[in-house]
Amino acid sequence: MKAWRQPGFWLPVLFILVWGLYVLIVRQDSTREQAFTLLMFVGLASSLNILLGYTGYVSFGHIVFFGLGGYSGFYFLSAHNLPLMLSAILGGVVSAVLAGLIGLAVLRLRGAYFALATIGVNEAARAFVSNFEPFGGATGLFVNYSVYEGFGGPGPALWRTFIYLWITVLIIVVVSYAIKNSRFGLGLLAIREDEDAAMVMGVQAPRAKTVAFMFSAFFPGLIGTLYFFKNGNVEPGDAFSLHMSIEMLVMVMLGGMGTVFGPVIGAVAYQGLRGFLLTNPLFKNLHLAIAGVFLLLIVLFVPAGAIGWLRERSLKLRKVLE
Repeated sequence: MKAWRQPGFWLPVLFILVWGLYVLIVRQDSTREQAFTLLMFVGLASSLNILLGYTGYVSFGHIVFFGLGGYSGFYFLSAHNLPLMLSAILGGVVSAVLAGLIGLAVLRLRGAYFALATIGVNEAARAFVSNFEPFGGATGLFVNYSVYEGFGGPGPALWRTFIYLWITVLIIVVVSYAIKNSRFGLGLLAIREDEDAAMVMGVQAPRAKTVAFMFSAFFPGLIGTLYFFKNGNVEPGDAFSLHMSIEMLVMVMLGGMGTVFGPVIGAVAYQGLRGFLLTNPLFKNLHLAIAGVFLLLIVLFVPAGAIGWLRERSLKLRKVLE
């Protein structure tokens, strides 16, 4: 219980809580859309951190769970008229189950081999969905306008979707903190430091990695459903965009992999930089190249990220930043 009273838990929770309350108080559509994008990437980065930060396994294709879960949830919503949040949860369950099945194969690999395998999984999923007729093939799926009637129209539906995402991101941060401060989380951190030594000490690495993989896949699937519902359609190109996976990695590394607050700070900082680059005539076509260079610089000079860098330089901050 002592861990739940630590500032390292309450700081990211309060940050997201106040952020969402501000949007609801201001009640502006433009503010809501900006906050939705930021919250989405906070959720995706925090989800990836459960795998990358806690086990050290680098996934370049983690967006596959955003796409497959989003497609599945969108299908339940549009084809079977299930409630939005139930469809989103089912999308997350589909992603988690697929992660468990995929993990049985790819989690046997390590290092660069695992990273390359995740790219292959993402491209295979894109090709499959593009030719899978129940999911609309290459044209994707579109939401029936009648779905919005249950929310009182498109406007209220967008606000409801934002609230669902806000609550989801809060839950992700809580789950991330709970995992890190559990016995299971200690096993994952041991795997990150030295997997062979962890197994000698009694950590059941294959099972622990698979469970972590499933946790990290569930939330992107849920978020994907909410995102595509907000947009009103889902297409293979948007669902399995490899550059989004790279951006997720940048956010986690920028804030500090293996920390709870790091992905939150990293997502906010990167989205601010990304917004500047996309609106700048000189850099708008180079933002992905700059993101790659940024990732390289972080790995070379600040591998612990912003939160890790601060924790290394102050004993007091180690008690505050988790």
